[in-house]
Amino acid sequence: MKQQIELIVNGDRYSLSVEPWRTLNEVLRDDLNLTGTKLGCGSGDCGACTVIVDGRSVSSCLTLAVSVSGRDIRTVEGLARSGEELHAIQESFIENGAIQCGFCTAGMEMSAYYLLSHNPAPSEGEIRAGLSGNLCRCTGYNQIVEAIGVAAEKMRNQSKAGGER
Repeated sequence: MKQQIELIVNGDRYSLSVEPWRTLNEVLRDDLNLTGTKLGCGSGDCGACTVIVDGRSVSSCLTLAVSVSGRDIRTVEGLARSGEELHAIQESFIENGAIQCGFCTAGMEMSAYYLLSHNPAPSEGEIRAGLSGNLCRCTGYNQIVEAIGVAAEKMRNQSKAGGER
């Protein structure tokens, strides 16, 4: 039997009727057409499905949609809040060649967002630890780590100027 839920995704409210066994990943991708969040392994090992729920990084493939009813969810589509300019993390990924095949990028960016929200000046080791739940099958972690370091600096400068982080 379907359950009525309300999701707040990237600041927009959605009222949905979903089967109780459907994952947040399925609802985001199939019902809300937010396909930036990927489904990789389906077991929480690869991080491609990472989203932020109430400020916490979660694997959307392991999270039931009914369990996050009423919660604030941020996906990669919500990083660039203006919709016209990329978020500093997205800019840095492009500028530093951190996007390879692109499949893991959304999860990497959301993990980077979580890390930088809690640690605005991480060391290289802290960045690598922050990405430990994300797999890149293209094996190009160095550029991703560099991009996150650059994004951290951009976000600190934006914060000093009174901009969004």
